[in-house]
Amino acid sequence: MVLDHQTSKSYDSASFSLKKAASYLSLVLLGAGATLSGNYFLSGHLLSAATPNSPISSKAVAGTIPPSTPLPIQDTNFITQVVENVGPAVVRIDSSRTVTSRIPEVFNNPLFRDFFGADLPSEPQQRVERGTGSGFMLNSNGEIMTNAHVVDGADKVNVTLKDGRSFVGKVVGTDPVTDVAVVKIQGNNLPAVTLGNSEQLKPGEWAIAIGNPLGLDNTVTTGIISATGRSSSQVGVPDKRVNFIQTDAAINPGNSGGPLLNASGQVIGMNTAIIQGAQGLGFAIPINTAKRIAQQLIATGQVQHAYLGIQMVTLTPELRQNINSNPQAGLRVDEDNGILIAKVMPNSPAAQAGLRAGDVIHKVNSQPVKNAEDIQKAVEDSQVGSNLQFELRRNQTEMNVAVKPGALPIQQAQRE
Repeated sequence: MVLDHQTSKSYDSASFSLKKAASYLSLVLLGAGATLSGNYFLSGHLLSAATPNSPISSKAVAGTIPPSTPLPIQDTNFITQVVENVGPAVVRIDSSRTVTSRIPEVFNNPLFRDFFGADLPSEPQQRVERGTGSGFMLNSNGEIMTNAHVVDGADKVNVTLKDGRSFVGKVVGTDPVTDVAVVKIQGNNLPAVTLGNSEQLKPGEWAIAIGNPLGLDNTVTTGIISATGRSSSQVGVPDKRVNFIQTDAAINPGNSGGPLLNASGQVIGMNTAIIQGAQGLGFAIPINTAKRIAQQLIATGQVQHAYLGIQMVTLTPELRQNINSNPQAGLRVDEDNGILIAKVMPNSPAAQAGLRAGDVIHKVNSQPVKNAEDIQKAVEDSQVGSNLQFELRRNQTEMNVAVKPGALPIQQAQRE
């Protein structure tokens, strides 16, 4: 944390005249009244211009304060405009599901029954779990994008618009691998958002989040794009296949599924994750990824993710040294960069294509890859059954290997 501090200087009061003291007092009063430019004043621009012979000084000596000129009121707050335009299309999603807790078989033992008597339940117990999240309207047809974990397993889904209208929602489909879901409602005059392009994002751009954190509807927070391309493992959700957008716009429980917007009011991401105990660390699914998944859910109700069946790591000189110095590693690495295949899953598409542990990948479909995330993205962007061309080195020999990705089993989500 950086603390602002002020540096004080001492002056010989005898060296200043009453006239000059009054001049400085005038400057202090003027500076306090111009709060919008206070930093600029403190930088010395005004002080350096306010000499004893200046008009400001002479008026101060005369005991009069020049009338302040009010700043013109400008209705150019782009955040306000974004919220006014997009806010009506952001919804609150309340979901509930009934969970049945079965009685462990051991409790049916007569000894337990005799000892505990009526304290033991005789019937399966039911409880209702409730949750609240956010979402945003993709189109006037009532299709809403949200997080899969907001509606996962829900028996009932209720959607509330900013204008107070409430609808029963139907879950069109969910994808736990990317945490994207689509919910549909039936209604008229439904507002919709405009989608942007998350591939063009750069750190430092404005970020605006709208959602329902902690049940506080239509809450707006702002910040910047802190980083792009944060891998699932970096964020702490290795079972997902997303390169997240990082933002310091405040995101809290209940923001899940809400939009992350740019300064033009376009949706650039879907807010989805926070790191517990951290401040200024929120994560959103890039809208290009979420849009691709949502289109498949709307069309078929499910998503197929391409799968290779390899475990890999990005090579560095330090990693190469560690591997080569470890006799238990079972590998010998002769390169300082590239993506090392550490393990190939049995009977996987990679194994069937002939990829081996120890292979070092440099290109996929003729495109250089710098890290493991690049390969994961290339695989995720491919189609099941299509061809991926890998250019790699095996024992200092250049090779080309074609792999046909298969469909990702859910239990394999933590692997590539």
